Amino acid sequence: MWVNASLRVEIFPADRDRTVRFYAGLGFEVTGLSDGPPAYASLRLGDVRIGVCESDAVEPIHRAIPAGTEIVIEVDDIHVIRDGAVQAGIALDEDLRQRPWGLIDFRVFDPDGYYLRFTTRR
Repeated sequence: MWVNASLRVEIFPADRDRTVRFYAGLGFEVTGLSDGPPAYASLRLGDVRIGVCESDAVEPIHRAIPAGTEIVIEVDDIHVIRDGAVQAGIALDEDLRQRPWGLIDFRVFDPDGYYLRFTTRR
């Protein structure tokens, strides 16, 4: 059975505005802001949507893989996203790399420890 679906991820950073600046550096557009409480933002990059709901601080190690979640975002032009991230001053955990499964990706941690992998499409 085929069902049309989309995915929106909700994250819970300690500082909404810092998180919004970080994701804007990765090319995300801010599509909504609410001062709450709690403070909230809606972000979009193509069909990828991330909700940002400000919450109490959590040690980033608790969000790190393999215990946490890896957010994988497939993009058409990996070089544009990577170059934009570097120009925005975002530290790369791993720079562009050809993977054994045939895709190219780079990886970053957001300010609260969420792990993101930007990858080419299959």
